[in-house]
Amino acid sequence: MGKVRTLLSNINELVMFKHTVFSLPFIFIAMVVAADGWFGWRLLFLGLLCAVAARNFAMGVNRYLDRDIDAKNPRTASRPSVDGRVTPQIQKIFIGVNALLFVVVSYFINDLAFYLSIPILALLAVYSYFKRFSEFAHLFLGLTLGLAPIAGVVAVKADITMWSIFLGLGVLFWVAGFDLLYSLQDIEFDKREGLYSIPSIYGEKCTLFLSKLFHILAVLFWLFFTIEAGLGFFAYIAVTVGAGMLWYEHKIVNEDFKKIDRAFFTVNGYLGIAYFLFIVLDRAMA
Repeated sequence: MGKVRTLLSNINELVMFKHTVFSLPFIFIAMVVAADGWFGWRLLFLGLLCAVAARNFAMGVNRYLDRDIDAKNPRTASRPSVDGRVTPQIQKIFIGVNALLFVVVSYFINDLAFYLSIPILALLAVYSYFKRFSEFAHLFLGLTLGLAPIAGVVAVKADITMWSIFLGLGVLFWVAGFDLLYSLQDIEFDKREGLYSIPSIYGEKCTLFLSKLFHILAVLFWLFFTIEAGLGFFAYIAVTVGAGMLWYEHKIVNEDFKKIDRAFFTVNGYLGIAYFLFIVLDRAMA
């Protein structure tokens, strides 16, 4: 039993389970808006399973494929996928189990969710290769998380709405923007290893500018989502609060690059939760 607990703890560290907080709120925002309120316990359970399985699959693939790169980077050399705590064989089993779980649960949601499950897994897997040949890896990462709210609408309505695309684009640019900031930590390593990232190719000033631009686009698309979905006062408050938190994130990073972790994990984690709560309040008051 002790070995099982240790393995589960190492796997939790491997996939950084707590970071699910970045995508989960926007899945449920989409589900609440699509259902115009509560969408039911069944979809809550199935949606949670799908979200967790998809993220576990994506992180598992990323950690498995990046073992050689992570071993050379002092910041990532202690990851369980590198130091042997989670073997490559265990990683492959973990990836396979989560892929199967995602497809099976999608089948029980509806036909469209099931048909889209394999293409979505393919997109999630492809991300790990991007840093080897394209600086657009940041945007592709944003795309993978931007699919989350669209998947939420598919789960409730078996359809893809225009407002869900706007919401997804907002998430895309939000994630790409904070991933640019996070990548500032690895500028020299990426240059040395010949990896493609916007910071290593275009430098710090360009990265900070593009991150700000992406976050402006994120706020604009969240505003378009609010208008297209016909939401009310508290939804506009959600957009305003999101904009304020992104401004604060850039303020932190501009003052001290050593605080990137604080900006990345804390601010962005609270942003999604705050946004979700305002949308729930908006629908409750409608």
